[in-house]
Amino acid sequence: MTSVFSGIRRSVIKLGLTSVVGTTLALSAVQVSATDLDSIHFLIPGGAGGGWDGTARGTGEALTAAGIVGSATYENMSGGGGGKAIGYLIENAASNHGTLMVNSTPIVIRSLVGRFPHNFRDLTMVAGTIGDYAALIVSKDSPYHSFADVLATYKEDPKSVSIGGGSVPGSMDHLVPAMIFEAAGANPLDVKYIPYDTGGKLNAAILAGEVDVGSTGFSEAVALTKAGEMRILGVTSTERVDALPDAQTFIEQGVNATFVNWRGFFAAPDLPAEMADKYRTALAKMYDTSEWEAVRARNGWVNIHNSGDDFVTFLEQQEKVIKGLMTKLGFL
Repeated sequence: MTSVFSGIRRSVIKLGLTSVVGTTLALSAVQVSATDLDSIHFLIPGGAGGGWDGTARGTGEALTAAGIVGSATYENMSGGGGGKAIGYLIENAASNHGTLMVNSTPIVIRSLVGRFPHNFRDLTMVAGTIGDYAALIVSKDSPYHSFADVLATYKEDPKSVSIGGGSVPGSMDHLVPAMIFEAAGANPLDVKYIPYDTGGKLNAAILAGEVDVGSTGFSEAVALTKAGEMRILGVTSTERVDALPDAQTFIEQGVNATFVNWRGFFAAPDLPAEMADKYRTALAKMYDTSEWEAVRARNGWVNIHNSGDDFVTFLEQQEKVIKGLMTKLGFL
């Protein structure tokens, strides 16, 4: 059974590769030095331990280590499924010209369901930078040793399998397991989803046995697995990922479920064009550094670069695809 998310993934890869070429050509003649960007303040809409947190800190690490940016600071502002940070950036636009807010696919999903009154069009869209696959995880002591084990129990009694995510019902952490169970021939609307405010709280709940399975980003799952705390039941990539080659894809388990979640950066509305271009140029230059490659490989991310107008086009296309998906699954 073909996953309804496969169209999103194809759109992500197609748009990502196209914009990489265009952006690289457009910025090839532009040089950035540390004096051009003395510092960046990263606003993270969730708590520590989540995908947004890892993306902002990994990007800041690469930019500063490569000498592209002088220094980077970080601020976690969780609440409202990311809405608190978005509202803060909009309401304090004039004083936040030195701030980049990380976000991802949920900014599209949550505006569609009315989780918060703003959407990506209310911000300055700087650039999409990476893709992160999704994964289903269990604690190291879980009785589930494969996705087939979970699926068998789910088909007998869906409500006996609790699935936690680091965000609200109807979010990406909810949609991904629904997509996976649908691709496996089960009813996606029967998913017993338990929301947590951050990835860190979700991880604690899994370890405490409050939920059976966790829905999370692959990069987060890699870190937890390498720490010996979790096991990965499946990854939504088409092939195994070098960051953790022992982790099986859902495809090789007979479930045609693929998905990649973009992550990128936004700035305050009405940011001066010159400043927005400096951010975009710095991020474009980052891709050619060994420091970035080390961060990317460590986390299992995919380079998906959409900058400026390409980022706008990409988000509008994803909004259309996700709206259709959510309508099909009954979330809209």
